[in-house]
Formats: sequence, C-alpha cells, structure tokens
Amino acid sequence: MSNLKNPIRSISLVISLLLSIVGTTVFGQNKVGILGVDHIGMNVPNMRQAVTFFTDVLGFSAVTTIGPVPLDDQWKKTNHIQPSTGPVTIKMIKAGTGANIELFEYSDNKGNNKQSGGDDISASHIAFYTSNIDQSVADLKSKGVQFLGDPFLMPSGDTEGERWVYFLSPWGSKMELVSYPKGKGYEKNSPSTILWSPKDYVDKSNEKNNQQPLTDTAIRSLVEKHLAIWNERNTQKRTSLMAQVYADNIEMVDSHFIANGQKEINGFVNDLQEKSPTARFTHIKAINVNHNVARLFWQNGTPEHPDAVTGMDLFVFENGKVVRLYVFVDEKK
Repeated sequence: MSNLKNPIRSISLVISLLLSIVGTTVFGQNKVGILGVDHIGMNVPNMRQAVTFFTDVLGFSAVTTIGPVPLDDQWKKTNHIQPSTGPVTIKMIKAGTGANIELFEYSDNKGNNKQSGGDDISASHIAFYTSNIDQSVADLKSKGVQFLGDPFLMPSGDTEGERWVYFLSPWGSKMELVSYPKGKGYEKNSPSTILWSPKDYVDKSNEKNNQQPLTDTAIRSLVEKHLAIWNERNTQKRTSLMAQVYADNIEMVDSHFIANGQKEINGFVNDLQEKSPTARFTHIKAINVNHNVARLFWQNGTPEHPDAVTGMDLFVFENGKVVRLYVFVDEKK
C-alpha cells in the first residue's frame, strides 16, 4: 500500500468505508442515520507494543491492518499532522463485545508524545466492562499492569452499584475497568432509555444458549394457564400463575394501551373482573403454535351471552415464558 500513486485518496476511501458502516441505514436512531459506536480510535507510539498489550494482556483480537500509508502535505495540513511526520499504520482490534478499537502508529512521529492530563480538553479513556472486577484487577496486576487506586463503589445516585478503577497502558494511556452486575441506580426509576452495556448483551446471549426449546405441547399448556390467569378471581392464586407463565418483564400490547410487567397486567385483570363479575374467557378454536409463537382465539362473556366480546391473543415465548402478548379485540358487529 505504501507504493500507491495516490495514498491520500486510498486512506480517504478506507475511512469513508468505515464511516459508512454506521451512517447509511434508514433505521438509525435519528435523521442522521447513526446506529451506534463502530470504533474508538487512538494513537500509539509503538504498534507492536500496543497489539501485544491488547491481545496478550487484555485478551482481545487484532483483525485488520492498513499501511504503512504515506501521507501527502495537504492531508497532513487538513488533519493537523506535523509536516515531517512519516507514514501511518492502522490496526483494528476486536475488543470483546462492543465497539472496536482502532490503533494508529505514525512513523517518525513529530507530534506531541506527552499523554493528556486528567483535566485536559483532549483527555479521553476507554472503559472495559467485567463481571468480576476483583478477579480482573488481580489478573492484570499479575501481568504488570499499573492501577491508579483500588476499585471504588458508587454509593448512591444514577451510578449506584457501579464499581470502577483506572489503570494505565504501557505507553501511559488511561483506561478503566467497570462492573455493575446488578445494574445501576438510575434503572430503579424505570427510565424510558437504558444505557447500552456489554453486560446485557452477554446476559441475553447466555440465556439464549442455555434455553431449552419449548415443545408445542408445553406451549399449549402455558396458553391454557394464561386463560386460567384471566379467569382467576383470587389475587394470590393469579399472581402465582403469572409467575409460571409470564416473564418478569412481559409486555402486553393492546390497541389502546401497553402494560409492562406482571403487576400492571394483574391490575388490568382486576379491573376487568370488577366490571364484569360473572364473565369468563374461553377459547373458541384450537391453539395454534409455530415455533416460539402461539395464538389463541377467545371469547368473553356471561353464561347467558358467552361471546359478548371475541378476539385473539398472540404470544411470543423466550426462556420458557411469555415475553410479549399482543391482544386483538374484534370489532362489535
């Protein structure tokens, strides 16, 4: 690549391709189309040293390499690079679950080789999540990693329950270990937006890997219990049944409202029964099952008028329980 006739164009194309990964889809978080963080870039004084640290010490994987690429004068001027700095080599590191890390090494670097201070505008750090921070600290210390103190537990506020500690790379860049296996304080308030975490991704992956697929017979049995839940007048018995059938974070979607969690659904069932004390739910067709999805056609009414209301429930199952319930009520004739 160092022999390319137009190296500045080559590296521009490479960077454009990398940026396009996060910016060209219509399903982004906003009108810009950004989905999330693809990578974090950082300059290192010695690429071999940096790759050894990220792979042998932290356990990551070096994946791609670009360069060395010579940079022309205009590129250096545009990107605030010293005129006499040499070619750049770029490596992309897969850092477990989450954003990748892009390492830059400039040959014969004429830039400032001093690390930013903690309160400098240019200061930054990368935080790595661990499920056991004490074990991670002990392992890294055994490999000669320098820590800037001991893990600190956040006692209150939005980050309550989080433990963190800073450490240094061999070239002096500040990094962090962080852990909050039981979540953070702000989550207790049921916020509309939850911060992304590799913890959640790993937890869900483990659940999926450990999940035993339900048989059609088991799913039909759970749907029958669902009917029993909506007919049960005893709150304690109904709550016990819900725990067997519904996931803790079940979402029930009706055309007029969304109920989240067993408690909200329980309250809705209570209100429904108070309005119609003698009404009951029964199914009017066989329960249909398709892998982890099932549908139930039902009617609700009094013994004198059992089909006063009719509709269909659609169930989505994960880990042996209903995680989503979609309710369709037929229009009155």
